[in-house]
Amino acid sequence: MKQRVITAVVALAIFIPILIAGGIWLEIAASVLAVIAMSEVFIMRKRIIMSSDFLFAAIGTLLVVFPDSYFKWLPAHINRLDLIYIAVACLLLVTVATKNRTTFDDVAVSTLSLFYIGTGFHNLITIRNGAGLDTLLFAMVIVWLTDSGAYMVGRKLGKHKLWPAISPNKTWEGSIGGNVVALVFAAIYLRFFPQLYAFWPMMALALFLSVVGQLGDLVESALKRYYGVKDSGKILPGHGGILDRFDSLLLVLPMLHLFGIVA
Repeated sequence: MKQRVITAVVALAIFIPILIAGGIWLEIAASVLAVIAMSEVFIMRKRIIMSSDFLFAAIGTLLVVFPDSYFKWLPAHINRLDLIYIAVACLLLVTVATKNRTTFDDVAVSTLSLFYIGTGFHNLITIRNGAGLDTLLFAMVIVWLTDSGAYMVGRKLGKHKLWPAISPNKTWEGSIGGNVVALVFAAIYLRFFPQLYAFWPMMALALFLSVVGQLGDLVESALKRYYGVKDSGKILPGHGGILDRFDSLLLVLPMLHLFGIVA
């Protein structure tokens, strides 16, 4: 527990100033975190990081992460997706160059991962630098309070398993408790920091994001269970890896874009 607290304090001391500063500092941080997250996928799968397939997977991830302003230099007939396709095509060529030591299945996992990870961190940047810090914190408060509420309520009242095949410790009582705690704090937050829509639509969105955040947690739990690992990585002592810490946000942040909160 002491190690978890120390790690959390140090991480927040670094991350919060970056969130406040925004701009290029957040773009750099999000890019680094995304590449580390991709490396965790490779490590979980027992793939070599110092390899051509990781290089192209990392490049593809960054092409998804970078804000739109980074691609203004492209000719009118070429867009970001074309560049991502080139990165994926290079991954496919690696299967030939390595005589199938890197397989089509490996490329498929890398391609899925670069969109999953890259889209989440891309929206971290666009929400902070576009919609503003208060909107980003709205999403983060919901995720953090859902997680904390689910843990506390689940420990005290949890009896009925939510999805034991994927995450045996989670309960329905904890899940619902996390939703309730998140909604209470979302209501308080919205009173001080109104968002794009009126109060009740934003509360409905808060509930939706709280549920999506828990689904994001389950997605990563399924990933770790499939590969037989406890944590996605060890970069954060006591907390695991970057995917362990950002699993909920990777699904929640794109939802703000889909609901028109940020362009």
